Amino acid sequence: MTLSTIELETAPHPTVSVIWLHGLGADGNDFVPIVKELDLRGCPGIRFVFPNAPQIPVTVNGGYVMPAWYDIRNADIANREDETGLRASQVAIEALISKEQNRGAQKIILAGFSQGCAMTLQTGLRQSSTLAGLLCLSGYVPLAALVAGERHLANQNAPIFMAHGRSDPVIPLQRAEQSRDLLKQLGYSVEWHDYAMPHTVSLEEITDIGNWFRKVLS
Repeated sequence: MTLSTIELETAPHPTVSVIWLHGLGADGNDFVPIVKELDLRGCPGIRFVFPNAPQIPVTVNGGYVMPAWYDIRNADIANREDETGLRASQVAIEALISKEQNRGAQKIILAGFSQGCAMTLQTGLRQSSTLAGLLCLSGYVPLAALVAGERHLANQNAPIFMAHGRSDPVIPLQRAEQSRDLLKQLGYSVEWHDYAMPHTVSLEEITDIGNWFRKVLS
């Protein structure tokens, strides 16, 4: 599976790549407008890569075909997880990471929202090359019981930014907090933020993301 992408560069010959994964039913265009809202002063040139998820039938939506990184089989997202779909998308995202390395990226950040956040953690924790960080918005750790045995030490020290809405009706705050606590138990450094918002992105959050980018890329 080769993923099509939308790309945006902040400067010629960027040395940093940010691979940003959208949520269920969206596409690569979803987070393009956020780039211009980020305060990236002092950061090196960045290539933002926004992949499009494959079109698959989604069980919880009546089998309707839509962009999705994996199937959601149950309203309880931790129940009957689509391990096959998760691992197939992981392989496709790993190919994007390799592509950016071959294009000269010295630092790579994996970012994602909702299902994209789940894929960021699914891929990033198992990635054999060191990433500059994981940006995890309104999501959770999938296949949580397998992480301890499958994670790669290459990213044990990768900084992790996690953010969630306190009134999120799609992925409850408690699920995200459980993911945060699991990561901390496994020794990861997690910067946690929660906001008075539903399943979305807020201006306050965008400010915090910009601050985090400047911190991990300086």
